Amino acid sequence: MEVIDEIRLVGVNQENGIKFLLTLGLIAVLLILGRLFHWLFRLFFRGGRNERVRFWARQGVNLAVALVLGLGLLSIWFDDPTRLATALGLVTAGLVFALQRVITALAGYFVILRGDTFNVGDRITMGGVRGDVIALGFIKTTIMEMGQPSSHPNPDPAMWVRSRQYTGRIVTVTNDKVFDEPVYNYTRDFPYIWEEISVPVPYEADRERAEQILLDCAVRHTVRVGEMSAESLRHMKARYFFQSADLEPKVYYRITDNWLELTARFVVEEHGIRDIKDAMSRDILSAFDGAGIAIASATYAIVGLPPIRVRQEQ
Repeated sequence: MEVIDEIRLVGVNQENGIKFLLTLGLIAVLLILGRLFHWLFRLFFRGGRNERVRFWARQGVNLAVALVLGLGLLSIWFDDPTRLATALGLVTAGLVFALQRVITALAGYFVILRGDTFNVGDRITMGGVRGDVIALGFIKTTIMEMGQPSSHPNPDPAMWVRSRQYTGRIVTVTNDKVFDEPVYNYTRDFPYIWEEISVPVPYEADRERAEQILLDCAVRHTVRVGEMSAESLRHMKARYFFQSADLEPKVYYRITDNWLELTARFVVEEHGIRDIKDAMSRDILSAFDGAGIAIASATYAIVGLPPIRVRQEQ
């Protein structure tokens, strides 16, 4: 019995037991406060318009909880400054060696927030994934994936949706990708993009009439977007060194071996592009039929044949 009484677990004493209980209490209190604040934000910031406010509020609460937790643990376990310096040195060396990617991802999180790289709800391409940002955490970004337009014949990864519409897959990308690859943001400062519709017509067709049809369709379907994009463009020019850009719809010619390619260029909002292009395509086809203009297709003209000799055996 005397031998058993002398056995002590390493590091287990009354002081460490109290510190352990204080640590559990601190974690429990912070978890409860964090959940409470999140519930209050959901209660007071309802609706789609307040989604960004709710997002930034959650980020602020998460950062505050992490900061208080870190300071609390240091205060509980390292009351001696000399022990604290030694422990921090050992922990830092271990983290740098074993958690390089995690630390880089965490640094990427602060770069994303501080650099205004993107926000929740933005449409981006990051780490080879295209889609809308639906969540942003300390380590990873969650994206609702969208397809790739048919103008990209070999997308990576492979896509079965040939348009900028949701595929249904939710993809997570680590935040360290901001240091390795460019991040394409479709909606941050200028939430519009330039789109094109190309139509081939025969050379003998009434190309002036075909051009006017494309231009009328583009103006009719994008007039509201043109008015809004002009204001956004002024804000972007005030913030960046950006040259003037033509926001009015325009039709360009391109001469090919088989037909004349007419390309209508116009500005649209990033969301809903397929609906606009579908409506424009229908109007263009109807107007072409009414004007008697055909859509050109690849044809082969036989311009000559070698002489053919027929011999009849006797």
